[in-house]
Amino acid sequence: MAESSTGKTTSRSAKAEETKQDSSDGNGGRTTIADAVVEKIAGIAAREIGGVHDLGGGAERVVGKVREVLPGSSPSLSQGVAVEVGERQAAVDLDIVADYGVAIHDLAEAIRRNVGGAIEQMTGLEVTEVNITVHDVYLQDDDDPTTPDSSRVE
Repeated sequence: MAESSTGKTTSRSAKAEETKQDSSDGNGGRTTIADAVVEKIAGIAAREIGGVHDLGGGAERVVGKVREVLPGSSPSLSQGVAVEVGERQAAVDLDIVADYGVAIHDLAEAIRRNVGGAIEQMTGLEVTEVNITVHDVYLQDDDDPTTPDSSRVE
């Protein structure tokens, strides 16, 4: 446990979680990039790729849909994104739902390029890996209430 200047005791892991990337910029100052910033960049970059229907596993998407209908709230841009950020490198884990008909291996490569490029360009961190888990395939009929029931009998 470390004691801060205010006399409060904080755990080292809590402090490290807040500010993983903390490097000198050569001008006598420091630049600190929080994990949440890298998560948001990765989430936005992944959603930019055509063929990504949504991010997150089943439970995350349900919570996200509930959050969207609450007044004054906005969708979470980091839903389905987990990052591990070091001083000079970052690793990203993404959970996605792919649109039906999209070649998943091509989609994954496009996501890796876009997410890695966005993080590297915006933060200067080297992205060591972008791991992608495809949780579901979205069918247009899944959300279309006008689709008639395909009943076998009338």
